[in-house]
Amino acid sequence: MRRLVPVLLLVLLAGCAPGSERFTTSTPAGFWFGLWHGCISFFTLVIGIWSDSVHVYEVDNSGGWYDLGFVMGVGSAWGRSGAIWKDRRKKKDED
Repeated sequence: MRRLVPVLLLVLLAGCAPGSERFTTSTPAGFWFGLWHGCISFFTLVIGIWSDSVHVYEVDNSGGWYDLGFVMGVGSAWGRSGAIWKDRRKKKDED
């Protein structure tokens, strides 16, 4: 059961990943999709290694607003990871 949960999570995230056919030049991805794509960027990178239909970044986007959302999503999802590693190391050194 423990191995099934990550697999199901990856499948769920792949359904919302950049590279979807729902985004075209006439209906581009906007700020909110950029935010979501930034949050799941690590997972889409891993899935994209084996799948040609999943990309990290949506090509058909609204420009600056999508970019802003994407950068904010990446920062909110992965920006604190270095500080967490530093905090854990500091606690380990104190013990």
